[in-house]
Amino acid sequence: MSDLATTPLDLDAAMDRYRVELTGYCYRMLGSSFDAEDAVQDTYIRAWRAHEKFEGRSSLRSWLYRIATNVCLDLLSAGNKRARPMDLTAPQHQASAVLSERPEVTWLEPVPDGRVLPQTADPAEMALAKESVRLAFVAALQHLPAKQRAVLILREVLAWKADEVAQLLETTVASVNSALQRARATLAGSRIRESEAADPLDADQAKLLEQYLSAFEAYDISRLTTLLHEDAVLSMPPFDLWLQGQADIAAWHLNQGIGCKGSRLVPTTANGLPAFGQYRPAQSGKGHTPWALQVLEISDGKIVGLNAFLDTDRWFPLFGLPEQLDETYEVQQGA
Repeated sequence: MSDLATTPLDLDAAMDRYRVELTGYCYRMLGSSFDAEDAVQDTYIRAWRAHEKFEGRSSLRSWLYRIATNVCLDLLSAGNKRARPMDLTAPQHQASAVLSERPEVTWLEPVPDGRVLPQTADPAEMALAKESVRLAFVAALQHLPAKQRAVLILREVLAWKADEVAQLLETTVASVNSALQRARATLAGSRIRESEAADPLDADQAKLLEQYLSAFEAYDISRLTTLLHEDAVLSMPPFDLWLQGQADIAAWHLNQGIGCKGSRLVPTTANGLPAFGQYRPAQSGKGHTPWALQVLEISDGKIVGLNAFLDTDRWFPLFGLPEQLDETYEVQQGA
């Protein structure tokens, strides 16, 4: 089908071809899965309204990216940026840890892989796409001015040419190259922590995740601690608390976090990383209820990041996780 649409049905079908990649672009720009969905919807509304003026001097894809960029720049004009707890506070120690909640708009949000990662048969292309939605990378992007962010994503992630980006942003190639150089320098200074993609899992990753699931469900914190890197980090948005190191993370689970004992984990993926829906025992004593979306960061055979997103009313429906686990699930898992 041609990139140019001549009828309403053609336009709908053509725009739908780009929904996933546009959502991924807006997610990297905004750091919020819900804001990204809204931005793409706004992009399509603007495209519908302006379609009669579209003269086809660029491809429909380029035109949609221009609109999406303007939508994101508008949203970012107020200076809002998403963060992780590690960007806002110093690490606390378990013994004196204080849970301080911050508004939802503060936090970098997880996103299901299927919403932002277009399917491709090229392994290298898919690896780059997953790398570019990792929590650590998207968090680092939030430190860039909005236009530098757009330039870096378009040039380094989406492989646009400098003149294509200059045309989209209505600026010069020299300005694009300068913005890219400054963005690269900022990211280099941010020391993004490495983590490995999770889909597909290699044998070592699969073994590590099996060990983690087994240790967590048994609530064997000694065994779980052996799976953590020595300076692993635990964070729990919407609280700005974060802990670093095996000892503090283990102590947290045995004290403030003891309510997680008896939890069940349901595997999923988020941001190209392994993840679990965590369900704690229901107060009624029957089944398990949602508690957290755990997103794990892995490097060199160890877990370096445990990200527990606690607002399950938002995350579990988005990730297609069950509303609760009943006795039927327990029997199936034990079979």
